Amino acid sequence: MQAITLQTALRQSRDLLLDLIFPRRCIGCGAEGEFLCRSCLNLLPSLTPPYCECCAVPFSGGRLCPNCLNSPPAIDGVRSLFLHRGMARDAVHHLKYRNLKALARPLAKLMAEYLESNPLPTDILVAVPLHSKRVRQRGYNQSDLLAEELSHLIDLPTASGSLVRLRNTPSQVSLGAEARRSNVQGAFRCKNQVCQGKGVLLVDDVCTTGATLNACALALKEAGAASVWGLTFSREQ
Repeated sequence: MQAITLQTALRQSRDLLLDLIFPRRCIGCGAEGEFLCRSCLNLLPSLTPPYCECCAVPFSGGRLCPNCLNSPPAIDGVRSLFLHRGMARDAVHHLKYRNLKALARPLAKLMAEYLESNPLPTDILVAVPLHSKRVRQRGYNQSDLLAEELSHLIDLPTASGSLVRLRNTPSQVSLGAEARRSNVQGAFRCKNQVCQGKGVLLVDDVCTTGATLNACALALKEAGAASVWGLTFSREQ
């Protein structure tokens, strides 16, 4: 506990120094103070029911969408805070492509607040991994940043490095749903038994079709995870 307190104090001191040198500005309106001011926070497009109870895609035709009904996924369910458009899309792009790593904390805070109101069976957090080559190119994995910040906020451990990506698969962005599933099939593996018997919360920035989350869930369950839920900041419609 003392180590955690010291770590928190060091992080706060670092952030204070950085704020003095480089004042934070809202990514939406440019106002000084926070990366997302209160006005721009209110512009985030919340994902609210009706949606599929499994993959959370907006859907009003019943409990499960046709995809989940016809091909039940390995993952127990996915939950996302916002629709991937407007301010939510801008926030993810700043974190993911513009090197604004500090944005992970306010986004993770929103995810922690969501979990407080919508609890999921969670013993341990696992970030969706990037291939090592992709990490070297970008310099970081945005999902790792979100998982680490969320871990501090909800006081649960992360299984850092336990789940690995075996293949440097092509980007999912330009692929259709079926191609996405084929692209990530067998692309992940658990290196150890850290998640055995535990409820795993998979953390990622965006859910598009859910193919990547599902492939990760399959690898985690093969390694003995009791349950696997996914939590993402935003979700494509």
